[in-house]
Amino acid sequence: MLVVTGATGNVGGSLVRILATSGVRVTATSRGISDADVPRGVGHTRADLADPESLRPVFDGAEALFLQNGGAGAHLLSPRDILDVAKAGGVGRVVLLSSQGVATRPDSASHGDMARSIEDAVRESGMAWTILRPGGFDSNAYAWAESVRAERTVAAPFADTGLPTVDPDDIAEVAAAVLREDGHAGRIYELTGPALSTPRERAEAIADALGEPVRFVEQTRGEARAQMLRFMPEPVVETTLAILGEPTPAERRVSPDVERVLGRAPRSFADWARRHIAAFR
Repeated sequence: MLVVTGATGNVGGSLVRILATSGVRVTATSRGISDADVPRGVGHTRADLADPESLRPVFDGAEALFLQNGGAGAHLLSPRDILDVAKAGGVGRVVLLSSQGVATRPDSASHGDMARSIEDAVRESGMAWTILRPGGFDSNAYAWAESVRAERTVAAPFADTGLPTVDPDDIAEVAAAVLREDGHAGRIYELTGPALSTPRERAEAIADALGEPVRFVEQTRGEARAQMLRFMPEPVVETTLAILGEPTPAERRVSPDVERVLGRAPRSFADWARRHIAAFR
């Protein structure tokens, strides 16, 4: 049996569906999970990574664990405590969804330090481990959905700065392969899309999928910062703006790892937009 944490998220939800479709017994868990969040017949349990006692019944009898790092600025139980509870329940393999920032922004408290501490705990857990380090998600474009629906407008900073954003479904497919197959222990996979794309180009891809024009408005750094501060802590905002506006060569690199694991090229942002265009109508 495999345990998927963060099972209501963009990656975790997709991973649960992939595993269930392939006939793997899976338990999906998150703080607020319900029947509506999982395919028919999939077991699910409400549990909180900040509450060790809620995790014990989830891990009992499990063989492998998909663990999310909680995201920038998250407050988690000590990762070593989580892994100790998992190991005591029988888990022998852990796949960690970490962050590209561990390597590209090692001095960032919001993107590097926390994620690295979780990676270190996974490496030292005594379990077979694999670490996934994605860059920015294609699904971050959901932040534009309301303005596209209401005004057919996208507003974003750094209009022509490209990054190789990755489809969350590709991350989930890599995770599923790593959880089910041998040969991935001790590996770190950097996950990106197939090419650089800019905010302006991503807005055009959404317009193409809609079959209607979408106006692009380039924000100043200050405008974007003020908007992000409404829902993100300041250190996370500052690092995010640095990545979006002044990406390092490593953050602009297209990684071969999705194709290496899956045997196919990663999906493009345009493909993501076509599959999720209902959110923008």
